[in-house]
Amino acid sequence: MKEKVTTDAYNLKNKKISSLKELNLLQEKLKKSSKDNDEEKQIKVTVAMGTCGIAAGAREISEVILDELRDRGLEHVVVNHTGCIGLCDQEPLVQIKAEDQPTVLYGNLTPKLAREIVTQHIVNNQVVGKWQVEEE
Repeated sequence: MKEKVTTDAYNLKNKKISSLKELNLLQEKLKKSSKDNDEEKQIKVTVAMGTCGIAAGAREISEVILDELRDRGLEHVVVNHTGCIGLCDQEPLVQIKAEDQPTVLYGNLTPKLAREIVTQHIVNNQVVGKWQVEEE
């Protein structure tokens, strides 16, 4: 009796795939499962938290963004922190990367502007050009 092919990652450890047909079937199931799980594409927000960014208010910007995301229930957004990115005169800086879109860097942010960026860029999918920083 052949073993049943499953998409459960925990059960794959001890399963043996004995034919190309089983391998192809598993591959298709995993692709479908992956697509079903990614209904909302992930968005990555990175807040520059070097010394210059922190001195300019990056901690508060990060907290405001996290609060806005939590209040709106936006679980498909991941917030990361990084060090100085070399544009100290334009801190606080926030970078947003959504799938299938160019990365956008925003600078000279205030808490009010950070909330507006969450609304416009993350929720409404519209780049806010007036706060966009061109990377050198």
